[in-house]
Amino acid sequence: MLGITDPWILAAYLLSFLSAVACIVYGLYNWNKGGNNEESQITEEVKWEKEEKQIEENL
Repeated sequence: MLGITDPWILAAYLLSFLSAVACIVYGLYNWNKGGNNEESQITEEVKWEKEEKQIEENL
């Protein structure tokens, strides 16, 4: 098959191909997850930045 006589080499090629396919499927499945709480994350980051500025000013 394809001139590959060693089964371990064939297994390595198949596993690398299957892992690439699995990564693509995982990416498509989780494409837009986590966007629901984006507003709360932004407000939390603003709060952290304000606290960080206050700490830097106190130093």
